[in-house]
Amino acid sequence: MMAQLQLIKQSSGILIPATPETSDILQSKIRLGAVLEADFRQLRNPAFHRRFFALLNLGFEYWEPTGGAISSNERKLVTGYAKFLASFGGSEPALLNAAEQYLEQVGSRRVTNGISICKSFDAYRAWVTIESGHYDTIKLPDGTLRKHPRSISFANMDETEFQQLYRAALDVLWRWILSRAFRNQSEAQNAAAQLMSFAG
Repeated sequence: MMAQLQLIKQSSGILIPATPETSDILQSKIRLGAVLEADFRQLRNPAFHRRFFALLNLGFEYWEPTGGAISSNERKLVTGYAKFLASFGGSEPALLNAAEQYLEQVGSRRVTNGISICKSFDAYRAWVTIESGHYDTIKLPDGTLRKHPRSISFANMDETEFQQLYRAALDVLWRWILSRAFRNQSEAQNAAAQLMSFAG
């Protein structure tokens, strides 16, 4: 089995997982006592890597998937239709409230019919990357366009590029997740820094 693992050296020469993916691979794919052979190279900007993943991990920890049985495209379509109806003279707040109740009913029916909601760090990381504007648009055989997250290479980033990516990711996580748990972005960043210090 070939896998890329990111490890952090701790005191007395112990290597520990630097990312949730590495931890998952080591726990689920590598049996206890297995001997691994590796060619190691040191990341050029490990501080960028640790800081970005601390922020991602904080958001992932506070994210509780709700309404996951309804896609964001479905939500946009139904709420857009409610706003369209309101433009003909209806009460927009009342129509949006009715749309939300309808979406909740559909979502709960889907959950009881066997659609389960689960948290996936890989899917979450891809979502944050795309929402931060770090993606390519690809055209699929059926003509639809899909956003595909770009690979993030901290080794090739300078401080300015990293700050732009970090700031964009923080804004996305603040808007969708962290604003419910923290008073301001500084408090959220401090919590991420504490997570980083526990890992290092």
